[in-house]
Amino acid sequence: MEKDESSESTAAVAVNFGRSLIVPSVQELARKPIVNLPPRYVRCSDDEDPPLLSGEASESVPVVDVQRLARGDPLELEKLHFACKDWGFFHVVNHGVSVPLLEEFKREIESLFNLPYEEKQKLWQEPENHEGFGQLFVVSEEQKLDWSDMFYITTLPVGLRKADLFEKLPENLRDKLEEYSLEAKKLALSILGHMAIALNVDTQEIRELFGDGVQTMRMNYYPPCPEPDMAIGFTPHSDADALTILFQLNETEGLQIRKEGRWVPVKPLHNAFVVNIGDIMEIVSNGIYRSIEHRATVNSTKERLSIATFYSCRLDTVLGPAPSLISSDKPAIFRRVPVEAYFKEFFSRRLNGKSYLDFMRTAGAL
Repeated sequence: MEKDESSESTAAVAVNFGRSLIVPSVQELARKPIVNLPPRYVRCSDDEDPPLLSGEASESVPVVDVQRLARGDPLELEKLHFACKDWGFFHVVNHGVSVPLLEEFKREIESLFNLPYEEKQKLWQEPENHEGFGQLFVVSEEQKLDWSDMFYITTLPVGLRKADLFEKLPENLRDKLEEYSLEAKKLALSILGHMAIALNVDTQEIRELFGDGVQTMRMNYYPPCPEPDMAIGFTPHSDADALTILFQLNETEGLQIRKEGRWVPVKPLHNAFVVNIGDIMEIVSNGIYRSIEHRATVNSTKERLSIATFYSCRLDTVLGPAPSLISSDKPAIFRRVPVEAYFKEFFSRRLNGKSYLDFMRTAGAL
């Protein structure tokens, strides 16, 4: 992938990818003895799927063993290839991230969401930047809201961080965030490398595109909801990144993926990550791998916590299908755009399934 010279000068400094309207804390709202949902959180309508609809319990997301991939096991590589083509989601086990680190990071995230509200407000989103506590993709005062709070932060490369926000974090959390972000990057690059082999893509293309990619994290808190069948924890969407690594902090179910028109629950697997294909990887693979629409449901009695780590391209590159996958027989079905412009457009929109990926398609592919 070639560099985008116009954006190269911005790659070493913090970049503001967008804004989201400031909304109330759902965690604080849920502390009150409410029986009925406030109207802005009521999401059931004739044109939306009921939030608690689910697929058959017999369906389960594939499990991929990273150690076997590292040993060059062809059967494991084929399993990965199948998961990326057919599911867009898979669990990874034997991923190399230490259990003690995961436990320590989990405790720090729990402590973050348990901070007094006055302390959280120091970490809240600002009117012109969406990093911090709040919600994303809120573009109007009339828009329906999710039953969740999140903390969003850019972690890598270091030069892209919103330094004032990062430095306000509790010291122990900051230390574990540093450690976990490097482990997540290492895992993401390993998986992307194996995907390149499975796709028969030029590995140099992948190294240039993802070697020092943008990494962000979204820490999610879904409080108990008085009417879980009327609300949604996270609006149905596909991720704009290349690869998402989800660390589920407790055993409460909530993640669902849309497969063949039905919502299939993804049951937490102990000491495993859930990995999913993002829109960038669907674009790079020219549609061979698929980003999948997913959502989070809520529970009437249990809270749910998770951390999604989003790994994407370098900021100073141009995004498009890998040249080694394009031929006269297989033309590009997605446009080429500078990565920074791609993200700014994404964050300016309201979430709506895979509509942004459709926006990226070439005229002939629509």
